[in-house]
Amino acid sequence: MTAKKRRTSRVLVVDDHGRLLLMCGRDPRREGTRWWYTVGGEVENGEDPIRAALRETREETGLDLAPARLGPLLWTRRALFTWDGRVCDQYEEYRLVRVTGGEADRMRIDADEAPFGYAWWTVPELASTAEAVRPKGLATLLPRALAGRPPGEGPLHLGDFDEDRDPG
Repeated sequence: MTAKKRRTSRVLVVDDHGRLLLMCGRDPRREGTRWWYTVGGEVENGEDPIRAALRETREETGLDLAPARLGPLLWTRRALFTWDGRVCDQYEEYRLVRVTGGEADRMRIDADEAPFGYAWWTVPELASTAEAVRPKGLATLLPRALAGRPPGEGPLHLGDFDEDRDPG
């Protein structure tokens, strides 16, 4: 089966308590599977990753952010996985945005965008959960992202993953 190539732009939405917003996903063809993932989605034709990140954030949370609010490109990752019977070969870019308590309170997370729920996660919760979280290692990666990238340091490539072989 040929993998569908996708380019995505993901956003680490962090509130003023240092909590990360994650959405819950499930595969309709594999009962019992679930995982947590960041806001974001596919870069559409004619769209750059920044515009995709802003559009996806607006669609998934109701927040209409200015481009300057997004931090620099922090991480990239490639993931191969099967969802709903289709094999996806997905390239991901991750940027951070900090939101105020007022903005977090005003978020409108549509049930169509997060049909299986969402939650704000602390670093200790990420470190201690048995749930599948994407990208892997978020409990270690997030504190570094919150501290800011040192000047001159480029984005970190998190690796290439086959999530069907290693779903944990």
